Amino acid sequence: MLAIVCPGQGAQKPGFLSPWLELPGVREQLASLSSSAELDLIAHGTVSDADTIRDTAVAQPLLVAAGIVAAGQLGPADDGPELAPADLLAGHSVGELTAAALGDVLSDEDAMRLVAVRSRAMAEAAAAEQTSMAAVVGGVREEVLEAIDRHGLHPANINSAAQVVAAGSPEALTALAQDAPSRARVIPLQVAGAFHTPYMAAARQTLADFVPTLQPADPTMPLISNAGGELVTSGSHYLQSIVTQVASPVDWEAGMAVMREKGVTAMIEVAPAGTLTGLAKRDLKGIATLNLNTPDDLEPARELIREHAGRAVFTDSEEN
Repeated sequence: MLAIVCPGQGAQKPGFLSPWLELPGVREQLASLSSSAELDLIAHGTVSDADTIRDTAVAQPLLVAAGIVAAGQLGPADDGPELAPADLLAGHSVGELTAAALGDVLSDEDAMRLVAVRSRAMAEAAAAEQTSMAAVVGGVREEVLEAIDRHGLHPANINSAAQVVAAGSPEALTALAQDAPSRARVIPLQVAGAFHTPYMAAARQTLADFVPTLQPADPTMPLISNAGGELVTSGSHYLQSIVTQVASPVDWEAGMAVMREKGVTAMIEVAPAGTLTGLAKRDLKGIATLNLNTPDDLEPARELIREHAGRAVFTDSEEN
């Protein structure tokens, strides 16, 4: 059983789209996606520096476009046999919008329109009050969550058994680092906002107002939601979950638990890849993983699809 996963903000790297532009049609595809997002994704994916693409309003559309481009190249090479689709799709934070496009919940154009609205709204909410995030690595989960709450912070991302991301004021994050839970390290993250917390309430309202302009379809394969790992087969339900998730924690650990329960044997992470397969290597030991970062990774990815995809069986009671 194969899962395709889509990374979230922070995975972007300067120049990471350059090798994809060497493929026929990709420049034109990125130009179209740029038009939908009202952003020059070709420039940002090739020549913009790290500080520029760290901006939420740039990073999020860039990540969604990259995932659409990379996954779109996974079809059979030349006249080869058709490949089975993935059995599950999942995205981390903004990666859920990439998954919405890959699963045909939204057209590529609408996915880019949505991520443009989302990224600008989150950037504006982040600018309204100085906040940040820090990863708490290690420790006992209950003690970590208690320490986060004690310092007036919020758990923004529950990434794995050994990593929770705390978010809130810089002063509170500093206090948490000085009073870290036993056997845990607090690592500041270079982000300008307490994403996936109540600080994003205004952004959630902006998304709620925009989503009715979209016309979602039910996905062509099951999607794992960041909301507690819910398995979703309704496009409208998935979009509503994306709206809610802007100001609610991302529970990636629960999503990996669903993958384990369903018997996922392989995972492909679309570009810019490495973060989610890294978490899987620790929490889903034994599964095959592949990072789809450049066109050189396409044939190994196709081979993984041939070996692992198309083996899932779901019942109606397992899906929402």
